[in-house]
Amino acid sequence: MTGRGWLEALEGGALGSAMRDSLWLYPAAETIHLLGLATLVGSAVAFDLRLLGVSSQLPARATARYLLTCARTGFGVAALSGFLLFTADATALADNPAFRWKLALIAIAGLNALRFHVGPFRAAADWDRGRPTPVAARIAAGVSLAVWIGAVAAGRLIAYI
Repeated sequence: MTGRGWLEALEGGALGSAMRDSLWLYPAAETIHLLGLATLVGSAVAFDLRLLGVSSQLPARATARYLLTCARTGFGVAALSGFLLFTADATALADNPAFRWKLALIAIAGLNALRFHVGPFRAAADWDRGRPTPVAARIAAGVSLAVWIGAVAAGRLIAYI
């Protein structure tokens, strides 16, 4: 399939139809999406705040092990439930600027996290506890906060644009 055909097929398929036609399926997926998003963003924000100096007595690596595991789980839940929501109205969502911004901001968040983990976090043993977080890690935390706030705002705006 080329062009928009795959969107129409997804929306017109059994899953898209079920998401639209069921009294409970769409609201259940939306609730699960919000719970996944809260887990993802809440964990990411807590870790970003640690990198920015809040609760600096907590070891960065142990905090990352716990919070980033929660964030990854939340991302998986949000992505799967988001896909289900997408199937209900794929053609309109693909044209929605807020939806596109949301996806772009999520991609930026992923690239920022990758850059953080292959960069400043590799030397976390040197600044794990009792030493200031390196500037590169603080910049990554600031970018993460801004991008996740933007993604949440864009997601909320989808219904209004």
